[in-house]
Amino acid sequence: MRNQSETSQDTAVIVENPMGQGGVLILCEHASNHIPEYLNGLGLSEADRVSHAAWDPGALPVARMLSTGLDAPLVASGISRLVYDCNRPPEAPSAMPEKSELIEVPGNRALDQAERDARTKAYYEPFVEAVAKMTEAAQPKAIVTMHTFTPVYYGEPRRTEIGILHDADTRLADAMLAVETDHLVERNEPYGPNDGVTHSLRIHGVEKGIANVMIEVRNDLLETEAQQTAMAETLLTMLRPALEQLEAHDA
Repeated sequence: MRNQSETSQDTAVIVENPMGQGGVLILCEHASNHIPEYLNGLGLSEADRVSHAAWDPGALPVARMLSTGLDAPLVASGISRLVYDCNRPPEAPSAMPEKSELIEVPGNRALDQAERDARTKAYYEPFVEAVAKMTEAAQPKAIVTMHTFTPVYYGEPRRTEIGILHDADTRLADAMLAVETDHLVERNEPYGPNDGVTHSLRIHGVEKGIANVMIEVRNDLLETEAQQTAMAETLLTMLRPALEQLEAHDA
């Protein structure tokens, strides 16, 4: 697993394979742990800056493999979710959290509205605009968001290996869950709509009538490139028939 940022510059949005013709759009909101220099590391220790609190380890490599496998455009955030979590609306405290699990974030403590607005404008709005532009250009029939989660949360181990999450639109999730795999796959685990994690699904998918799903993979299953490749193949075996079923239903 890489213990460094996937980006080395202040890039709010990463767009790859923009001409993809697969009829799918891949999103990766927590792709990077990059913290812009002016924020002085948000006052975090080095260990905290590379921890799961700052990003989703393994999510971007797998998202890229899904992008290749499905010939799908990919839109990813280029900054740490502790700077701005692009899967949260600006009014949510968790968009710029003062604490993530057990990790305090000094640089987010007592932000005033002007500071919150500045980060929203610098990081959230460009991401949302990039997704909107790619949606208009690619006309996808489905949106897939790629995430990872820690195997131990507040000291409690998690059994779930792959979570298939959805909000009001269950079409893609239902079809993916019908595919058998060698992994423990569960619906709306380890998070669900009540945890506020389906913001992107709602604004980019549900509200536009586009089928959508959020994939969560336990990050200890993605520590090597071989593991990432194997997981991407597993996810593709779930996604491809689900997308075919969706297309046949809409035909």
